[in-house]
Amino acid sequence: MQRAALQILCGIDFDALLAASPQEKTGAARRLARLIERERMKGVRGHWSYDLNRHIALKQALDKLKISLTAPADAIRAVGS
Repeated sequence: MQRAALQILCGIDFDALLAASPQEKTGAARRLARLIERERMKGVRGHWSYDLNRHIALKQALDKLKISLTAPADAIRAVGS
């Protein structure tokens, strides 16, 4: 579910991203961080389109992506299961 939401919201294929190069992962992490910041600002300002679930999903995706930058591929598969 989270992967589908990330694909729809951000246009990011998370499965392909986990297999991508470190440079691509770093770029995606920056993009996700910016999306999280924009979502946070919507919440702070009380904007009608703010969605806490979207905010949480973006943060979880960023956390998992950061883990994939530092951990070996076998450990990532174990975390994703």
